[in-house]
Amino acid sequence: MAALEELREQLDKIDNQIADLYQRRMEVCEQVGEYKVKAGRKVYDSQREKEKLSEVASKVQGDFNKKGIQELYKQLMSMSRKLQYRQLVEAGALGRLPFIRVDSLDAENARVVFQGTEGAYGQAAMHQYFGETVNSFHVRTFREAMEAIEEGAADYAVLPIENSSAGPVNEMYDLLDEFENYIVAETILPVVHTLAGLPGTELSDIKRVYSKTEALMQTSRFLDGHSDWQKISVVNTAIAARKVLKDQDQAQAAVCSAYAARVHGLEVLVDRINNEPDNSTRFIVVTNQKIFLKDASKISIRFEVPHTSGSLYNILSHFIYNDLNMSKIESRPVEGKKWEYCFFVDFDGNMEEPAVKNAIRGLREEARNLKILGNY
Repeated sequence: MAALEELREQLDKIDNQIADLYQRRMEVCEQVGEYKVKAGRKVYDSQREKEKLSEVASKVQGDFNKKGIQELYKQLMSMSRKLQYRQLVEAGALGRLPFIRVDSLDAENARVVFQGTEGAYGQAAMHQYFGETVNSFHVRTFREAMEAIEEGAADYAVLPIENSSAGPVNEMYDLLDEFENYIVAETILPVVHTLAGLPGTELSDIKRVYSKTEALMQTSRFLDGHSDWQKISVVNTAIAARKVLKDQDQAQAAVCSAYAARVHGLEVLVDRINNEPDNSTRFIVVTNQKIFLKDASKISIRFEVPHTSGSLYNILSHFIYNDLNMSKIESRPVEGKKWEYCFFVDFDGNMEEPAVKNAIRGLREEARNLKILGNY
């Protein structure tokens, strides 16, 4: 039996040959790319790739090697496509993305909508981004806020999309998918929940606690310590506070901010009842215009992939190849397609960067129903 060092020497020789063949293969792929640029041909040819994978598998023996060589050629063809996408972008085949760069948002003349009522966290987030004097109004639901900017009743909407402890606001992902509205900015608001009730209320008086579903989740440890309390979900925390004031019932309490309690004349019975002391919510600023700020550094997209093995892996490789940091991925069911999902991805970048254009070109060819949700 050959010594280990001898076997390694053999592998090194084979690897040198593979490296040389890889270089030669990519040179030919570059010529293919040049042809496709001139002829206006698509880079991705799924049928051709399927035939190639079947062909190379037939040239080796054993199931393990057949699967292995197909995996190898998937990567080789993936690298070829990425090279060709880059050639298309360099030749201007991608064109300008359908978003207009702006220097700043016109906050002074803007009308902004938030979901909830006076004292809501959405209002606090709006003031944090646009300032206390912003011209604003509120609506009852996230959908109504999205409708308001789609119809032009508001220029911007400030809406929650993710909480550091409760996770994503799934409804917002569905609405971003449904509406032709786009993210133009974000702001992160610290969330400090309190238990509030009518002045003079004792904890022993309480039977029902009202709040937004996410807020009830974010304070579950405290609330679970009072198992006899009924937990009831309402649209948001400020509405919960308003209900307690309106009903004038000391058996009721609200999980809300200290600001909402003060606005609605309630007394803070227990302060800082969050499960996580550093809880915060990420709010997005949405508009119906395809614009992005010149210093935008994050991009959000939505896409679907074929319901086949490795399809998501192949799509995500475009971020790796272009050295783009993917910061978040979420999945949601595709309406009307049982057990199929669409994906929402956040990654670092600006639409004017070549690496971003390269990645988007590849995603457009290989993903289904790609939608750029915003650069912010």
